[in-house]
Amino acid sequence: MTAPWPPELPRVEAARGVVATSTLLTEPDVDALVLPVAPAAEGEDGVQPRSGTVDAAVRYGIDLAEIAERLGVRGTAGEAHVLPLPRAIGGGADLPWSDLPSRVLLVGLGDGSPVALRRAGAAIARSTRGLGRVVTTVGADAGAVGVRALVEGYLLGAYRHPRVTDRASGPAAARALVLLGRYAESAIDSARQVAAATWTARVLTVTPSSTKNPAWMAEQAVALGAAAGLEVEVLGPEELVARGFGGLVAVGAGSDSGPRLVTVRYEPRPEGSRSGALPRHVVLVGKGITYDTGGISIKPRESMVAMKTDMAGSAVALATVLGAAAAGVRHRVTALLPLAENAVGASSYRPGDVLRLYGGTTVEIANTDAEGRLVLADALAHADRDLDPDVLIDVATLTGAATLGLGRQHGALYSPDERLASALVQAGLESGERLWRMPLVEDYLPATASTVADLRHVPSDPTIGGGSITAALFLREFVGRRRWAHLDVAGPARAAAASHEVPEGATGFGTRVLLRWLSQLR
Repeated sequence: MTAPWPPELPRVEAARGVVATSTLLTEPDVDALVLPVAPAAEGEDGVQPRSGTVDAAVRYGIDLAEIAERLGVRGTAGEAHVLPLPRAIGGGADLPWSDLPSRVLLVGLGDGSPVALRRAGAAIARSTRGLGRVVTTVGADAGAVGVRALVEGYLLGAYRHPRVTDRASGPAAARALVLLGRYAESAIDSARQVAAATWTARVLTVTPSSTKNPAWMAEQAVALGAAAGLEVEVLGPEELVARGFGGLVAVGAGSDSGPRLVTVRYEPRPEGSRSGALPRHVVLVGKGITYDTGGISIKPRESMVAMKTDMAGSAVALATVLGAAAAGVRHRVTALLPLAENAVGASSYRPGDVLRLYGGTTVEIANTDAEGRLVLADALAHADRDLDPDVLIDVATLTGAATLGLGRQHGALYSPDERLASALVQAGLESGERLWRMPLVEDYLPATASTVADLRHVPSDPTIGGGSITAALFLREFVGRRRWAHLDVAGPARAAAASHEVPEGATGFGTRVLLRWLSQLR
């Protein structure tokens, strides 16, 4: 399993025209026509037709409203109903739709918001798997923001996890989606860039750890970075020891697969910046634990099952810098990927050890299953001391406490910077990856105190609680005076079941919100 860049996505194209007269619908490889409906207005029955639906009813010669009523169509966002139309047999007269697609789909638009259109796009993808070309008028009157959401939903909903098997994995999405009407090409391109990056993050995250060790992840970063024209640097175990990355070295010491630190750099073209505007330097740090047993503080068996995804943060950071390059973002973006496998072995680090992290800070270890904050601390300190970022953001599947507090629909956001936090929350709302700002409670800071080192990485008093907060307070000690945000995505990085544009398993959460934020950064 490898993650090509860019990944091969289903084709999405725009075609001018209207359902009433378009010859596109008579082309033999068009397998379906997808039409939008919305919920009935208050006090009315049935559903409301939207762009092209009335014209389609006239051209097909059928009462779509009556059929929708019999099927119980409500028009809610993401709802989809397939109407398979019969063909004439024998020597009978041609039916009104004989030269038109024999499948008509009614897809709900809900309130027509970007969230609803993203769900509608995902519903189209799910309902048209294995078809040739599919024509739709959904979102024809939605504007650029709505079109982008629709196409994002379609491409994200079309994703399927790769399988390690010699058997066929079943039909993929339709070969092409044709948007019939007036659709902004720039919105389609933007959606494709975001979807491509998210696909890459998902593929990397779902790859089994029998394949995915730190060396493999580093090789993927080198290959993907080269394909995108980016500069990539990889530090191996000996270099990490020599340069003082004590957290990364300790966490990876128990595994036969040694740790790596990967740096991927994107530099915008000079003409990509506005005259007189200096580009910012954004450093993204992604937790890269390619498998997490918990180390000597070993996890229960059930908790280990999903731990191939404990490197989701590094996948998101890598995918984001690739997406930034593809989009021509005006700012410098650097991704730091601290990669290690937290295994149990003769060389494993132990509770009670004191580690010296990058830059000299000493840390008392209380639980080897809190390894993520150690590799992040090394990378954050390196970014602060050596890379001179204007903004420093880390993303990690860091704590179960974040999942308990926010479930799997929101990522936890920590930042002392009001403007940065507000911008990320807004980007989350617009991209469909919602963040909830959490407090950095200063009263909890004593939880990081140690009697034998500069810091203790987990609280000595289990009654303190706030595990996600105390982890964020620990990380804050390594960012200096930089503008900084911490995204704890332990909940939304993994989905227990597919829902709309989100697949079961690895979701790529964080890629969309970071790319949206980067595109808006001034």
